[in-house]
Amino acid sequence: MKRIAVLAALALTACSGQTKPEDAPRAEVDGNWAEIPEGVAWGEVSAVDTDSHGHIFVLQRAGRDWKEPFPSDPIEEPVVFMFARNGKLLGRWGAGETVMPHGLSIDDTDNIWITDVQREQVLRFSHDGTLEMTIGARGRSDDVPDHFGRPTDVAFGRDTVFVADGYANSRIAVFDRQGNFLSQWGHEGSGAGGLAVPHSVAVKDGKVYVADRENRRIKIFSEGGRLLETYNTPGYPYAVKPLGQGYFVSVEGRDASDREGAIVRVWRPDGTIERILDASGEGPTKGHDLAIGGDGTIYLADPEGKRVLTFELAQTTEDE
Repeated sequence: MKRIAVLAALALTACSGQTKPEDAPRAEVDGNWAEIPEGVAWGEVSAVDTDSHGHIFVLQRAGRDWKEPFPSDPIEEPVVFMFARNGKLLGRWGAGETVMPHGLSIDDTDNIWITDVQREQVLRFSHDGTLEMTIGARGRSDDVPDHFGRPTDVAFGRDTVFVADGYANSRIAVFDRQGNFLSQWGHEGSGAGGLAVPHSVAVKDGKVYVADRENRRIKIFSEGGRLLETYNTPGYPYAVKPLGQGYFVSVEGRDASDREGAIVRVWRPDGTIERILDASGEGPTKGHDLAIGGDGTIYLADPEGKRVLTFELAQTTEDE
């Protein structure tokens, strides 16, 4: 397998001016994994995650497109679909709860956390879809500790909740599991750790991984907010997930020329690139979020194609 250092990739991008899409090996993707009931049409698929039972949860906007100004009425159809690994539908819920849902994350007790950029809230649901808690003031966008500015994603420490907040506030806000504010860090302009649209957040082994989207960087922090590492990306990273032993995977939903796509990178612990794949499906694709199944399957949320794409990281490509 060809191994490409991240600095070499960045040098190539700078020299070319990014006039052509990145020439990455194409992954073998499946765009028809999910068994959607007849007569049901998904909207923009915004997020995906897995629970402790191996179920795959998909967040989709059920006929509502990201268009500003956002409406204020809730989506009337179910927005959360739960699948088995083979794509069989096991359940769906969330009708009448969200307006413009964005991120979905599952904690270690299988609660489902959803960010809603119109409601300006983080919503915690039980595994079967009962709303149990909200954080933030509904419809109120503020740069104050316990309010949000278009929150995007959620991740979990041992006793804490990290909220990527978001399109407006560009910070990480930290809460306890009861929704009480603890701290915040990463505001844009706050030195090297400053964020510009933290679009995705993940936690593993005491490290907080952030897709610092508009800065085109992956940043790794301690749980207390100390910047540990910064890795530049050729495109705009929309999601980042740890793989274990210091490895992590990211997906870029736009390249440096703002063209949509789904470039997936596997990063080594030292910040060099282990593997690059173009995970685009048939037709227009935007890589918006990803989840890693227990068997290693990657589930990619594609709002442009209104679907979930699945593929394996360990697959043979033409340049191997």
